[in-house]
Amino acid sequence: MLKHFGFSIIFTIVCLAISAYWGFTHGPEAGFQAMLSALTVTAILAVMEVSLSFDNAVVNASVLRGWDHFWRMIFLTVGILIAVFGMRLVFPIVIVAVTADMGMMEVVTMAINDPINYSERLIAHHAEIAAFGGAFLLLVCLNFFLDSGKDTHWFRWLERRLANLANVPAMSVFLALIALLIMAMNVDEAKRLVVTIAGIWGIVIYIGVQVLSHLLGGEPEVDEDGNAVGHDANGAPTGVIKAGIGGFIYLEVLDASFSFDGVIGAFAITSDVVIIMLGLAIGAMFVRSMTIYLVEKGTLDAYVYLEHGAHYAIGALAFIMLASGTGVHVPEVVTGLIGVALIVWAIIASIQYTKKQAT
Repeated sequence: MLKHFGFSIIFTIVCLAISAYWGFTHGPEAGFQAMLSALTVTAILAVMEVSLSFDNAVVNASVLRGWDHFWRMIFLTVGILIAVFGMRLVFPIVIVAVTADMGMMEVVTMAINDPINYSERLIAHHAEIAAFGGAFLLLVCLNFFLDSGKDTHWFRWLERRLANLANVPAMSVFLALIALLIMAMNVDEAKRLVVTIAGIWGIVIYIGVQVLSHLLGGEPEVDEDGNAVGHDANGAPTGVIKAGIGGFIYLEVLDASFSFDGVIGAFAITSDVVIIMLGLAIGAMFVRSMTIYLVEKGTLDAYVYLEHGAHYAIGALAFIMLASGTGVHVPEVVTGLIGVALIVWAIIASIQYTKKQAT
């Protein structure tokens, strides 16, 4: 256990120490009480991030299990830098800078010295962020179930019908576009165009990453049943090093889609961007360690419905994000509990399936 989570524990201690120092030395209420408050909020954000992203770890593991040690380490090292500093710190600043026509350093100064104004500017563009992330995650979910070659079904009555729909060309894109249009029709008319464009970008980037993965990976090998070898149910490459770059980009965009909702939700707890980054960074690090743990322990093979549960959770998150863009508020704790409940349900169902097969 320490082998997989040892670095995450050390990383957590360092982040909590920085959080304590920040609370003790910064802000109008700096001091011991502020330090305790900073530590508490950081811990809450870390737990929230893990609960929201556990299904992300399962899907990551389904892609990574075919990769060699080199690409796994790239994901764990370079990937965590992108996830922590890129998606949870730099990207929100870029959004505010572009939409408010401000310089990057000006936005950084605002984030540190006037966090309330910064959070208001970021939250003002929640609908566009939700459309992008929701459309991308919905495609991740749909392309897992809309697979005619998938013969392991958890809810057979539903999943068999979805698998049959896979024979209809571009069915997943069709369904994602319908969901996006429904969302767009329920936002303010002034935002309708930018929300639609943001959602289309989510779809384009999902397909673009698959195209890139295919180009980098060349022609996939096929097994005796004609199924592609080295690709997961989402079309992401899993095996060869040449396809690792495309697969790495796929995982980072997937992580970004998960992180959007976490970053926005974090502002409901605190407006201190440093505390937000530290808390979400701890969560992101544990999610990556969890991913490697699931891969090396062969957990996905042991629990046959675990991937199903994760993708149902991703589908639920996608719909929650799309709904939140229209003004429907779903508390982050509810979002996290839905994901955890589906994962736990899938594990229990997998254990029951294994026992039934053994008798």
